[in-house]
Order: sequence, then structure tokens, then C-alpha cells
Amino acid sequence: MMKHLRRFLLMLGVVSFLGILTGCSSFNDNHLETPQNDVDSEQSESSGSDDSTNGEDSDDGNPTTNELTVVASDLDAPWSIQKAGERFYISERDGAIVTIIDGEVTRQPVQLEKELAAQSEAGFMGFVLAPDFEDSQEAYAYYTYQGDDGTYNRIVTIKLTDNEWQETGVLLDNIPSGNLHAGGRLAIGPDDKLYATVGDIYEEEIAQDKDSLNGKILRLELDGSIPSDNPFEDSYVYSYGHRNPQGLTWLSDGTFYASEHGSQANDEINRIEAGKNYGWPMIEGDETNDDMETPIVHSGSSETWAPSGLATDDDSLYIAALRGNAVLKMDLADQTIEPIVSDVGRIRDVIVDGDYLYFISNNTDGRGNPSEDDDKLYRIGIAGE
Repeated sequence: MMKHLRRFLLMLGVVSFLGILTGCSSFNDNHLETPQNDVDSEQSESSGSDDSTNGEDSDDGNPTTNELTVVASDLDAPWSIQKAGERFYISERDGAIVTIIDGEVTRQPVQLEKELAAQSEAGFMGFVLAPDFEDSQEAYAYYTYQGDDGTYNRIVTIKLTDNEWQETGVLLDNIPSGNLHAGGRLAIGPDDKLYATVGDIYEEEIAQDKDSLNGKILRLELDGSIPSDNPFEDSYVYSYGHRNPQGLTWLSDGTFYASEHGSQANDEINRIEAGKNYGWPMIEGDETNDDMETPIVHSGSSETWAPSGLATDDDSLYIAALRGNAVLKMDLADQTIEPIVSDVGRIRDVIVDGDYLYFISNNTDGRGNPSEDDDKLYRIGIAGE
């Protein structure tokens, strides 16, 4: 029911939004993303069909690199992948966590204190297991809800008990949200801090306001307090000037990367440093400005990736591309980017585990063209690439 309601509201919202654009000539197209380039405002051209094959390991035990294995099917708008031992945990936007082991899918409800919002980019999104999850059965989550005076995001703790997840505490609340650009990714860094991406909610000027949590990457202690070594005093803000960041990853040496959606293409991969300004809405792509950071790579002005989740094996970054309908591989040595998977539709998240890359398609979120058994968790070998 929630999925059908979200899709109806999405269609209604797009019609209303286009009507506003038609009647208001004061909008500047250079600073308002068109539906064509917005990751979550237009359906993908991809068929979303499953052209993959069930790749098998080679005789010597090394994984193949040119075939896909479908690990699990029938996921519902999945958003984040986590793995503990041999078990996968995948968040779904409608408020569930799917567990997968040996191909068997179990959908576990998440009981939240606030009712999930139904906007087109809202819902239960960021999800990361606690470092001591095997003992504590606790995790962290990021979700959107409708408050009395607006829509908000919040970061909470949840716990798995008797095959059901329950919200157990609030780390950060009242983060303004909206119809678009909520961000939503959570990750625990090598410093054992919790990082969160928050979008500019289509109010681009607040990305430069260090007193606002929007258009930022945030850094929290695992108990929700502000780390004493954050770059701005008494602030969760770790970096600012972001438009809609959705991917976070670190190399083994601590180098920190984030993915970000551009406005007119110009999607970005940034190297993140504490306290730095990443330019939105003042600059994007190759543009420069004093005291602002330019991306290490970007998609250019004519290509759209709509990058979401990120992962690394220290030699390469792997980028989940939504509108790009691909898993992209970026060689860290020469910063070249190429697709390694491009025939399964929208991709929301990726993780590296040993010699394998795992990723989830995202064709059932109201913007793709799902096949009958979408969405899926896939595996592809990356050893020797």
C-alpha cells in the first residue's frame, strides 16, 4: 500500500511541479535542476530487465569478473546494504529491513517512533550496523517523517529483537527535509564516528550556511554527541557546500570520498576533508572559487550519473549510478571511469567484500522500469581487475 501511495504522490507531484514551472518565468534554469537531470524526478530509460547470468566461480576458486550472480530478488525500493558474517541486511524505503542468507529472503518490519513520510525521495534510507552488532543487535538508521509543521529527517538507533527492529533512541532530530534532496547515507568511518549525508532540500543557498545542517556531511559520536575535534565548534558539520551527497567511503589509509549529484549533469566525486567548502551553489564541475574545493572527477556537462552509494578496494572506487544505470569503476591511480555493469537498471548502493562486489538495483522506487522480480541483490567478482 505504501509503495502504491508513494508512486501516486510522485506522479501528482511531478504534474504539479511542471505546472508551476510553466507559469513562473522567474525561475533560472541554471540554478534549478531540470527533471531530466534530477536523479529521482524522471523514470529511467532502462528496461530494468535481468540480462545477467548466474556466474560461477572458476575451477581454481577465483571469482569470475565478467558475469553476474543474482543473490536475491523481489526487493522493494532497497537503499542501503550491510553485511555481517554471511548475512546481508538491506534497508527498504517503505520501512523494512531485508535479511538474506543463502539466497533466502526474510523481510523484518521496523517499528519507528514517527510515521514515515511519503514524498518521492523520503522514507527509511540510511542504515549501518553497529560495530558490535553481533553482540548488541543494534544499528543506526536515517529516515524522513512528517512533523506537525513540516517534513524532517532524523538519525536514530534501532535494535533487532525477535525478528523485528525497534527504534530505541534518537541521535539527531529535526533536520529539515522536503520533496527532493534529502541525502540519507550513513556510514561509520575508520575513526569510529558516524557520518551522515544531508541534501540541500532544493534550497541551494543553505548549503553555504554553516548554521544549517542541510547541504552538509555531518559527523557524530555513536551516542549522538558532537565530537570534540569537529572542525566547527559545537557543530555536527564536517564539510559543507554540498548539493545532494549520497555516497561515503574511505581507503585503508583514511582518505575519505563522497559522491554528489550535480544540477545540470556535473555529478561529482569529492575527496572530503574536515571543514572544507565544496562549493555548491557557487561552483560545480571544473569551476573554481577561492577557498572552495573542486571535485577530483565529475561527469561533465553532458552526462549524468546521479551517483549514490560508494565502495572501495583501495585500488578503485565503485560508484552506484542511478540515472547512469550502471556500476561505475574509477581507477584511483589515473582517475579514469568506466562502467562494469550497465544492463540491470538503476543502482542504489554497492559494497566490497573480499574478492566480490555486491550491489542493489533500484528499479522499484517509482522512477525505474522494474522487471517482474526486481529489485535484486547482485554479486560480481573483482579479483585481478
